[in-house]
Amino acid sequence: MSQLSSRRHLRWGLLAAPVVGVLVLAGCAGSSDDGGDSGDGDAVGFSVMVAQANDADDFYAQILDKYTEETGVPIEVIPYPSDAYNTQVTTQLQAGNAADVMILAPGTGQPISVVTLAEAGFLEPLDETSAGLIPSGAEAEFQIDGDTFAQPTALTPVGLVFNVTAGDEVGVSEYPATYEELLDACTTARDGGKSFIVLAGGIPFNTGLFSMLISATRVYAETPDWNEQRAAGDVTFADSGWRDVLEDIVEMNDSGCYQDGAAGGTFDSITAGLGGGTSLTAAVPGSAAASISDATGAELNVQAFPPVDGDKAFTVTGANYAWAINASSDDAVKASAQAFLDWVAQPENAKAYADLSGAVPITGIDESSLLPQYAPIGELLSSGSYAGLPNATWPNPAVYDALGGGVQALLTGQKTIDQVLDEMDAAWDQ
Repeated sequence: MSQLSSRRHLRWGLLAAPVVGVLVLAGCAGSSDDGGDSGDGDAVGFSVMVAQANDADDFYAQILDKYTEETGVPIEVIPYPSDAYNTQVTTQLQAGNAADVMILAPGTGQPISVVTLAEAGFLEPLDETSAGLIPSGAEAEFQIDGDTFAQPTALTPVGLVFNVTAGDEVGVSEYPATYEELLDACTTARDGGKSFIVLAGGIPFNTGLFSMLISATRVYAETPDWNEQRAAGDVTFADSGWRDVLEDIVEMNDSGCYQDGAAGGTFDSITAGLGGGTSLTAAVPGSAAASISDATGAELNVQAFPPVDGDKAFTVTGANYAWAINASSDDAVKASAQAFLDWVAQPENAKAYADLSGAVPITGIDESSLLPQYAPIGELLSSGSYAGLPNATWPNPAVYDALGGGVQALLTGQKTIDQVLDEMDAAWDQ
């Protein structure tokens, strides 16, 4: 189908969206008492709220349109700007006028996290098909007491998206294999009038995402159960590889790895730097590689953050987005929404969604069928050499806020590494 090969655009919205945002759109009520019928026989319609970085960032709408074409079920897609989405979801759920279906974050670490909202009674339990898509080991991010409250959309690798074309222009023809080589590449890029990394330093969710990407090799490669150990009180941020993560961030800042003014950088800085070729890499979801390549003609791919020389490569991926059904919607509407979730769980439809969104099908990783941008990390993905996003199972959003805001303060010199780590531990224990 032609729509499955349509051009992709910049689409890292929800994963990197700030926790707070201006309420720029009016709330949308859920289904009406008639269950959303549009006069199409027994086709009960429903509404879906999604985060959308720009008007062309419409892969949710495309997969929902495909379902409507096949079934006749009418679906209203309600997009919100990414920087306002989290607030819209929580505000509308509390007010009782949220959409019937919404895109959420698994786990507990964000305001729109599945477990947090399910414990508050806002989400409808889903069926066994939805439960069957949860990646092994991630059950606690989607389930409570055996009930499943969200269905993962796809696996979303996160990495340093590398602009190969821009690298060639300054003599960085190969992506660094080690952290030490990365520091050398920072100097080479600077000498050529570019930065190696463009960072949205003024956006805590991007500095937090960058930190979590580094933590793959510094923390989770050797201690995959670090979060569980922290929950048990056996480790702390302050006395673990998380100190190495922050030390790396400071060292890269001192080495000129980031663009000028990185501490005040925004998502526009990433778009301009990576898309315009003035920076070689950015820490964003891997789907950005294809979208920027389509928009600019440059060659981009997705890379893991390089390990210290002698350590093993490791990266970050996981089911970072999930469909969920509003518990307050009409029963017929909830049944119709579950039917859609069952449909999108079918392997061919899961792959169609993954291709549209630039992700990896939730039904499984097959290195031979990955999108081209993931070739550099294909072996890591197929061998399971990756961690899920660490903050998915952190106990509250305050821990991630302390990380993201703390990194910005490190860039400006307003805080020390000890202060940031202590604040993260305090947020965990609150």
